[in-house]
Formats: sequence, structure tokens, C-alpha cells
Amino acid sequence: MTGDQTVLTTHRLREWPLPSPGGGKNGRGRVLVVGGSRSTPGAIVLAGEAALRGGAGTLQILTVDSVAGGIALRIPESRVIGLPETGAGEVAPGAAELICELAADCDAVVVGPGIGDTDAAVALLADVIPRLQATLVVDALALAYITEYPDGVAHLDGRAVLSPNPRELARTLGVPEDEIERDTPGHVVELARRTGAVVVSGTATSWIASPDGRVWRDESGIPALGVSGSGDVKAGVVAAMLARGAEPAQAAAWATYAHGRAGERLAVGVGPTGFLARELLSEFPRVLAELSA
Repeated sequence: MTGDQTVLTTHRLREWPLPSPGGGKNGRGRVLVVGGSRSTPGAIVLAGEAALRGGAGTLQILTVDSVAGGIALRIPESRVIGLPETGAGEVAPGAAELICELAADCDAVVVGPGIGDTDAAVALLADVIPRLQATLVVDALALAYITEYPDGVAHLDGRAVLSPNPRELARTLGVPEDEIERDTPGHVVELARRTGAVVVSGTATSWIASPDGRVWRDESGIPALGVSGSGDVKAGVVAAMLARGAEPAQAAAWATYAHGRAGERLAVGVGPTGFLARELLSEFPRVLAELSA
């Protein structure tokens, strides 16, 4: 178990306000989302739209060429670029150069949503992440890169957020899942220590740890948030906060709490179970307005 913890509440977040947005779209930052595959294009749609709903000014999506056109129609507010893909429909390692070129002009980069093959993810990201300078969110199967290279985001000097679910947290640390269940905060703190990144993970209770030892506990939300695509949505909102100028721990805290509150609102309007991750998206502007009031 960890030491001192800060419980996230509306009051605490209001005492830790997000940077004021600029006057135009460029003042709220640019997010780049990298991921998707032929079989799971929806994850990158959720993450991308969540970035815009979280207040980012502009959005770029890089995904496999075979689904890029459909995603461009689904999110007309974004710039979508197709990448070379493997025979299995994953982003090919040869896409690294273009990814790095486009990431150079972005404020926050998300990698992982919708990637479906661990080996392909590691091969691609080993040639991408060490060259990135933008603040980074590592989600879903992209965490396999961290498993392979525990110091793989050290060059970012703390400007990275890792967002594993409990199973991914276990795999990244190389421990059994039941150990995560017994002491989730302790393992979140350990991963933050090992990687030098902010880490957010949990189920009914979420835990956020920064490399300097600070820990936050979030008990907002409901069990129904454990639904397919929910993590992709949260990763996109974290990126939005980063693009707007929040420090990584602040971005993770605001995004996690807002994600929980969005679920609570849906539980009232739709029901305690059965809502979809994409239904969270339209709740974020209202939730963030309430938290900032």
C-alpha cells in the first residue's frame, strides 16, 4: 500500500484549475492519435473524438490506410492520414518516419487505441517513441512497448501518461493479475517509479501516481464504465488536457474524474448498465463546464 493519497473531488479540482484556453483553436493545442487497425477502427474514433470533446483545438489521426477514409467521414473535424499496413491490417513499422514527422508539430500524442497485435506495436513504437518530443499518452496494446523497454519514455522527463487497465498493468509489470487486485495503488506507484511517467489505472476506484511519489484516488463513476471502448475515451480526454497545457498528473486527474462523472450522468439518463462508450463523448463538455464553474 502507498502513503499519503489525495482524494479527487470537484472542490480539489477547482483548486487545481486547468490552464485558461487560448482565443482560437491553436490556443487549445493539437492532438495526434496513432493507432487503429483494419479490424478495430472504432477505438481510434473514440479516442480522437474524446480529444475534441475534452477541449483540444485541433485533431490529427494516423491509422491504417484501409480504414482512413471511413474515419475521416466519421470525424469530419479531424485530419486523417492513412498509413502503410501489414497483411494483417496493422500499422506497419515502415510508417514510423511519417508518424514522427507529423508528431513534431503536435502538443500531445496518443499511441495505442485500436492496435491489435503486440509484436507489431512494439516493432512500430520502438522506432517512434524514442524520437518523440511531444507529451505522450500510452494506452492499450502500446503498453507492450513499455514492457519491452521500461525506460522507453525516460527521455520525455516525466511528460508521459501511461493508462493501463488492471490486466495491462499486470502484464507491464510482469506480475499476476491477482496481485494487482490486492494492491492496485502500490503497483501503480511502482510503474510510475520504474518508467518516470504518470500512471493511471483501476476499476471502481482509479489511482493516479506521479514519478515523484504523489498519489491520487478517484472514486467517481460507476461499474458500467467497465465497457468496451471506455479506456479509449479516457485516453483521448487525457490528451486533450495535455494539449491545453495541463501537466501530466493534472491531465490524468481531470480526465479520470471527468470520465467518472460522465458515466454518472449517463447512469441517470440511460440506466446504470447498458450505455455505450461513445455515449460518454457528448457528456464531457457539460461535465468540464461544471467542474470549472
